[in-house]
Amino acid sequence: QVHLVESGGGSVQAGGSLRLSCVASGYTYDRACWAWFRQAAGKERERVAGIDSDGMTTYAETVRGRFTISQDTSKNTLFLQMSSLKPEDTAMYYCAYFLACEDSVDAWGQGTLVTVSS
Repeated sequence: QVHLVESGGGSVQAGGSLRLSCVASGYTYDRACWAWFRQAAGKERERVAGIDSDGMTTYAETVRGRFTISQDTSKNTLFLQMSSLKPEDTAMYYCAYFLACEDSVDAWGQGTLVTVSS
């Protein structure tokens, strides 16, 4: 059972930056995939960024060039560096773990709230 805990959310003005972290505990498969999702009030959850075991990254078009996903495998930690934040980035951000990249999420974190004011 993988347990994920996010941190790093907060309130920031537009144009600012935040770095989210997600620490995984329990057994994690070394070929697992990881991702960040977000869900704004009244909207569906959307995938923001992903990274596979080879370090290949993918981004939603809305965050490409502003967000960077990375991981420290030695510490079982996933990061999301967010820059040039916009009010529309306001959402609850969730870390996700996949045993296989093409499958559904196997574990979710509890979320961390990001609020961007104009």
